Amino acid sequence: MTLVSDSALRRALARARDGKALDVTEATVLLHARGEHLDALLEHASRVRDAGLRAAGREGIITYSKKVFIPLTRLCRDRCGYCTFATAPNKLPAPFLSPDEVLEIARQGAAMGCKEALFTLGDRPEDRWHQARSWLDSHGYDDTLSYVRAMAIRVLEETGLLPHLNPGVLTWRDLQRLKPVAPSMGMMLETTSRRLFEEKGQAHYGSPDKDPAVRLRVLEDAGRTNVPFTTGILIGIGETVEDRAESLFAIRRVAREYGGIQEVIVQNFRAKPDTAMRGLPDADLEELAATIAVARLVLGPRVRIQAPPNLVDSEYELMIRAGIDDWGGVSPLTPDHVNPERPWPQISHLASRTAEAGFVLRERLTIYPEYVLAGEPWLDPRVSAHVAALADPATGLAREDAVLRGLPWQEPDGGFASSGRIDLHVEVDTSGRTHDRRDDFDHVYGDWDALRDRLTPTSIPADPAARVAPSPVDEAPAAPAVSAGAVATPSDVRQALRRAQADPAGLSDAEAVALLGAQGEALDELAAIADELRRQAVGDDVTYVVNRNINFTNVCYTGCRFCAFAQRRTDADAYTLSLDQVADRAQEAWEAGATEVCMQGGIHPDLPGAAYFDLARAVKARTPGMHVHAFSPMEVINGASRTDMSIQAWLEAAREAGVDSLPGTAAEILDDDVRWVLTKGKLPAKEWVEVITTAHKVGIPTTSTMMYGHVDNHLHWVRHIKLIRRIQEETGGFSEFVMLPFVHTSAPIYLAGIARPGPTAEENRAVHALARILLHGAIKNIQCSWVKLRDDLCRQVLQGGVNDLGGTLMEETISRMAGSENGSYKTISELREMVEVTGRPVRQRTTEYGTPTQERLEASRASDGVCKSVRRVLPMA
Repeated sequence: MTLVSDSALRRALARARDGKALDVTEATVLLHARGEHLDALLEHASRVRDAGLRAAGREGIITYSKKVFIPLTRLCRDRCGYCTFATAPNKLPAPFLSPDEVLEIARQGAAMGCKEALFTLGDRPEDRWHQARSWLDSHGYDDTLSYVRAMAIRVLEETGLLPHLNPGVLTWRDLQRLKPVAPSMGMMLETTSRRLFEEKGQAHYGSPDKDPAVRLRVLEDAGRTNVPFTTGILIGIGETVEDRAESLFAIRRVAREYGGIQEVIVQNFRAKPDTAMRGLPDADLEELAATIAVARLVLGPRVRIQAPPNLVDSEYELMIRAGIDDWGGVSPLTPDHVNPERPWPQISHLASRTAEAGFVLRERLTIYPEYVLAGEPWLDPRVSAHVAALADPATGLAREDAVLRGLPWQEPDGGFASSGRIDLHVEVDTSGRTHDRRDDFDHVYGDWDALRDRLTPTSIPADPAARVAPSPVDEAPAAPAVSAGAVATPSDVRQALRRAQADPAGLSDAEAVALLGAQGEALDELAAIADELRRQAVGDDVTYVVNRNINFTNVCYTGCRFCAFAQRRTDADAYTLSLDQVADRAQEAWEAGATEVCMQGGIHPDLPGAAYFDLARAVKARTPGMHVHAFSPMEVINGASRTDMSIQAWLEAAREAGVDSLPGTAAEILDDDVRWVLTKGKLPAKEWVEVITTAHKVGIPTTSTMMYGHVDNHLHWVRHIKLIRRIQEETGGFSEFVMLPFVHTSAPIYLAGIARPGPTAEENRAVHALARILLHGAIKNIQCSWVKLRDDLCRQVLQGGVNDLGGTLMEETISRMAGSENGSYKTISELREMVEVTGRPVRQRTTEYGTPTQERLEASRASDGVCKSVRRVLPMA
């Protein structure tokens, strides 16, 4: 360890004493503290820990979890130099524990009063070991995580123990699959050192799942998914002191931004025989104490910090002085399979040693008390009853008198009971929303200050073809670097205009960005080029569809920062429609001449994964001729995750239930650097692309969309549109491209001072024209949103490449809740009046851009395209 000066240590300690925020350099200095400097460091860390416990209502309490350790499989695709847990198939009786073996461990644990079932296993063993793949196939599981999910449910139902899942690296979708079966999950970050991962002979070399960037992404995705998550660092595996400090700051960033890190383990390396690192010295316990203390100062009073009690010899008091407030899981039954040479202390011994340090030992559950008490969105309703059976409702800690018994794991009953402000679709145009923001505004979207740190408005987006699209979309050549903040010169714009005329779809990124900055005559010329391409593609008709939006619920905890529609179930504006009410609205629309209903809703935690099928069936049963245009890619992922179906299988079931096409919403900007500012928990861009391309593969057409003008830049817009084109060239499944300018007024991200107030009028004209140009020869129909644009802007973009106005809608609540002032429906007469000044003919269409039957045309003319129940009441003359 490199020595630091005494004066540097004293300066850093003074800042810690005074409660000043430390930087990485100061934290690195403090990690060197020994002797009297270490004593001072521990004192400062203890003070911060004690303040956190007081704030949490647990002053003087150190917690632990009484658990059983279930080593579901010891096979792993990684080759970590210090690990004795992972082994080879020939050293095991079977690749996986059988269900009977899993349940026997869990039952014995329950009989001894354990409340946590810790599932630990190697990362994706089927990718390395054919024996693991064969076992899964022969037992009917698609992958290891399917078996984990199934066993977690069995443990919940048959023993009442709460699963804590440690299956290694998880994707965003994996977390969606597993959240309904476990109150908490975990994965050690270990270190952010790339040297240990990339250099031959280092601890993580040859272990694909130990890439620090991948592991940090798991922590972020857990936060985005609202999973209470355990992580930590492992010291003494060859990392530098600077690496340790940087690792702690990386964890702090995620904890601040998402609030989902429920505990941080600081674990010391212990050398083990028969490993590549058997000759390395164990991490010194004073070194461990210094690291715990620095972790406490860096992470602050609210993060729970743990040291495994079986790895600290007899230095319990030292670790408590260092700032821990938890001893982790302790088992009276099973060994620590990761450190089998280190037995757990008896709980009575741990309690007495904790008492010697002036603290009381109390049992907690695998999910920490703060998340138990918070409930939604951290706790899935499918496991909330299991947690409630064991938790003290006042403290969130484990109930001392809890009786372990299995409870059914099942989808919540119903999810379609009519509740709340079900007339919001009408009242939004009269009395409006109750408040301009949700009551949980300050935390449901994550930490706003941390989000500002993430935001780099002028950053250059990566080429989405290389980041989000599956083959063959990702085979497109990488685009040359373009400056996102550069201002095009008039010469650049003129050159780009000439290129747009000669080769519309061949515009480079730089040329397309230049056109988005067009002004005055150049903008008029851009619009004229786009309008001529529109004329070539679809003629002069301006089309619209008579349809009805049915947003069946606005209860949602996804945390989209641009969305003013989503509500908590207890908010004044929250509502959920029953199936009959959805069908009633569809019938009203049919009687008014509609040919389409568009159904989308919030990600309601009580909604079963198969509920979407019920919605489609309800509409088809009542109105067999209605086209059901329903469910965004986010809803598809939600349904597939909750039913544990593949995306393809879920989409095929949705089609059988009556879904005719999908809205390509939830796209926003298909660049994750933008998406993770716009939303806390929505699907990543790659998942959006997979849902859309899979829908096209199974024969379900979709629309495509782009929401722009918030925290993005022009280059994001260009690359988004080009990605849409590449998907269309692969699948041919897009019916139209819909431009959705950001409506800012009540959008949380605008109220927080982060987003700009939407695109300018000139940008709206330019981007509609550019979409027509870049998509020429691929997507015929370019649609503007009258909901989000004023009538005069709609007319202008109609003269600049747009050919479609969307629908009469009948109820448009999402944009109206965000502050759009353009109404929640338009009659056919109003649409025709809007277009009349352009001199172009107006034509009613179907969803597929065909012509409705004569019966539909007559019904829509009679109603003027809007059912009576939603019409504004005109004042008496």
